[in-house]
Amino acid sequence: VSHNPTDFRNLMNYFWNFMDNTNAEFSDLSPKIQVTENKDAVKVVAEIPGIDEKEIDLKVSMDGYLSISGEKKNETQANTKDNYFSEISYGMFRRTLQLPWDLDYEATTASYNNGVLTVSIPKSQTEKQKFKKISVAKS
Repeated sequence: VSHNPTDFRNLMNYFWNFMDNTNAEFSDLSPKIQVTENKDAVKVVAEIPGIDEKEIDLKVSMDGYLSISGEKKNETQANTKDNYFSEISYGMFRRTLQLPWDLDYEATTASYNNGVLTVSIPKSQTEKQKFKKISVAKS
């Protein structure tokens, strides 16, 4: 039986995200995530509309977990008599994902603009040197 570390990471990501979103009411608020990489860094983009940047709690751990959490607050008084229909969700959210690279977590930067959070984490020198470009010659 072979044990693939990637399968284990996927299982752990599923578990942590399931635990973060155990309440169905909060799952609507869970940010949609895009993770990309280039030769120098990993970029995580999260859609978090309708939230002030001061309400976003962003943590990165040295063992490779990035956690995004916060709260979308309802700014209006609850008056159900005047509320005909609403699909807008309010409440807390949390999203945790594991980043499978050797990264320089101390140099992490983040920005928030128009409801989009962008986190950039540079790759460590070790990670940058893991791959070597090999030229292919015509025979």
